[in-house]
Amino acid sequence: MQKIIKVALAGAGAFGIKHLDGIKNIDGVEVVSLIGRDLEKTKQTAALYGIGHVTTDLNAALALREVDAVILCTPTQMHAAQSLACLQAGKHVQVEIPLADSLQGAEQVVALQKATGLVAMCGHTRRFNPSHQFVHQKIKAGQFNLQQLDVQTYFFRRSNMNALGQARSWSDHLLWHHAAHTIDLFAYQCGSPIVKANALQGPIHPTLGIAMDMSIQLKAANGAICSLSLSFNNDGPLGTFFRYIGDSATYVARYDDLFNGKEEKIDVSQVAVSMNGIELQDREFFAAIREGREPNSSVASVMPCYAVLQDLERQLMN
Repeated sequence: MQKIIKVALAGAGAFGIKHLDGIKNIDGVEVVSLIGRDLEKTKQTAALYGIGHVTTDLNAALALREVDAVILCTPTQMHAAQSLACLQAGKHVQVEIPLADSLQGAEQVVALQKATGLVAMCGHTRRFNPSHQFVHQKIKAGQFNLQQLDVQTYFFRRSNMNALGQARSWSDHLLWHHAAHTIDLFAYQCGSPIVKANALQGPIHPTLGIAMDMSIQLKAANGAICSLSLSFNNDGPLGTFFRYIGDSATYVARYDDLFNGKEEKIDVSQVAVSMNGIELQDREFFAAIREGREPNSSVASVMPCYAVLQDLERQLMN
């Protein structure tokens, strides 16, 4: 009988709930501690999922000997420091995207992971969505060569709200969070490093202190290009939409769903054991722990993305 992996989850907000729902479908895993900013709300969520230990202090959860692994769904600015704390406590860690809000922070996490040998993974979910897995398999089989990736990441967030429409305690970021998804995915799908990157941004919001609109261009060493448009100002269809233009087909991915260029739906239900990208991401994390191997989207494997983000940030500051 396999040992149950016992997990602490930090961040009981919109994405924390998605992980809790995904973990319910995974055998041999139990969430034993829930960490949240608001103790009463966190207790309510813990009661719904049968989680016994509730705290507002990550260190209190890390002190629990039974905890094998931690999933961090906390504000971006805390990711690097909290990942380091988990590894220093001897816990495997999966941190939601982004790994850090600076290249230096990401490098520190990678260095400590290598020193400890623990599993450390970042939630680059697009690697796991069945829609993107389908395209990846076509590329790996030599049946599709990507020429251009056209991506729109659109939200309507002119105030500080999360994905559930609830007030946030921190500010989201188009570059270090949302662009990170596409930058990593583009290089991953190309199988080729990004050699050129350009960025433009619109006005800075007077109270949030972030750009609400951004445009990014990328080029891979193999010649493929990517155009990424991002906005927090878009009052229309929300989410991220990917158009893969290749030498043999066009694919349009909308989260876990996939269509061809004529908007005919493609069945991706057999690509993986679930149609839920977050659940598949968590399955990979726990499988890597059990098998003692590097996971897909390990902190080391996503580092090139953060080097590009750092370069783009420097461009935008000039």
